[in-house]
Amino acid sequence: MIAGLHGKVESVGSDWAIIDVGGIGFQVYMPTSTLSTLGAIGEEVKLYTHLHLREDNATLYGFALTDELGLFQNLINVSGLGPKLALAMLSAMNVERLTMAIATGSTDLLTVIPGIGKKMAERLVLELKEKIGAGWITTPAAQLAQENTDVLAALTSLGYSVAEANRAVATLPPSSDLSLEERVKQALQYFTTK
Repeated sequence: MIAGLHGKVESVGSDWAIIDVGGIGFQVYMPTSTLSTLGAIGEEVKLYTHLHLREDNATLYGFALTDELGLFQNLINVSGLGPKLALAMLSAMNVERLTMAIATGSTDLLTVIPGIGKKMAERLVLELKEKIGAGWITTPAAQLAQENTDVLAALTSLGYSVAEANRAVATLPPSSDLSLEERVKQALQYFTTK
């Protein structure tokens, strides 16, 4: 198993790069977030990798962060979701927002990703919600009270970042008997007072 690469960027494509490690060029597929941080041709780079083996193909996927690699490995374990679609998901959304969408069951947010339909979004939530909620990737969402995850999902679907949504949700009174709509309105007031 190839767990990581440390070498020089030899060439870059739309969703891949060739990394020269001791005279051997490895073609590594990666999300746009990782591609954008590679640097110029000839620069040193360190990637965390996943080697995906099939009968007719061996493909190497690379990531700048261990969180990206961990999420990728969990995504490809979802039935019906292959590595190319998992890579597309990580290119469309950052790890924080993607894990938040899964942890909060925001299928509407997931279906925005090209290639993810309603059924696949529901399957993602069903198969990964417990893993994400258990904190395999430490996100502020894991520490949120269950009653406010729907508010967090509403705010992220409105376009606020997960960090902004977390700050707004933190201003809500604990164990409130307010409806979802009222809690979202209260959380939105946080942004008007900033």
